[in-house]
Amino acid sequence: MKKTICVFCSSSEDLKTDYYEMSIRFGERLASENYNLIHGGGSIGIMGRLMKAVFENGGQITGVVPEKLNKTNIVDDQYQRLIITPDMKERKEFMRQNSDAFVALPGGFGTLEELSEIITLKQLKYHNKPIIIFNYNNFFDKLIDFFELFFTEHFAISEYKQLYYVTSQIDDVFEYLKNYNPMNIYDKYLKH
Repeated sequence: MKKTICVFCSSSEDLKTDYYEMSIRFGERLASENYNLIHGGGSIGIMGRLMKAVFENGGQITGVVPEKLNKTNIVDDQYQRLIITPDMKERKEFMRQNSDAFVALPGGFGTLEELSEIITLKQLKYHNKPIIIFNYNNFFDKLIDFFELFFTEHFAISEYKQLYYVTSQIDDVFEYLKNYNPMNIYDKYLKH
């Protein structure tokens, strides 16, 4: 049975061309590695190009969009099975429950919020699925530096670095997924 990767990413149409080219390459690779895609449902930006690349290379796509964003200039069901949720909370819950792994591509506040939540839920042991930050073009460098501050200032234990994997190489993303081995990170407050 095919596994499904949830991808968090931008729906902006105002980016440099190379971000769109990266998302097309990523979508082609995702489909060629025999994964399906769950994403935020957008047909524009990185999200839209990723979706079309997966579709054109034989992958199946599920788009999950809250009612408020279900607009014809943002979302369409031409390439994907569309799930409409009442709000963002239910959208994210559907994505979490129906995904085998999570990958963050470059994005804005929404991507950051989704990534932070999925890391936190893994920290709290609500899931033990792989989380990958695809640091294309060093996009996430400052965020990773900020995460390091959590560890050096003891807002988070250093073992939590194992909650996610950071790479700037597409090959590494799929190698990590292939070899992922869930681990139980010790936490004095969650002793299991």
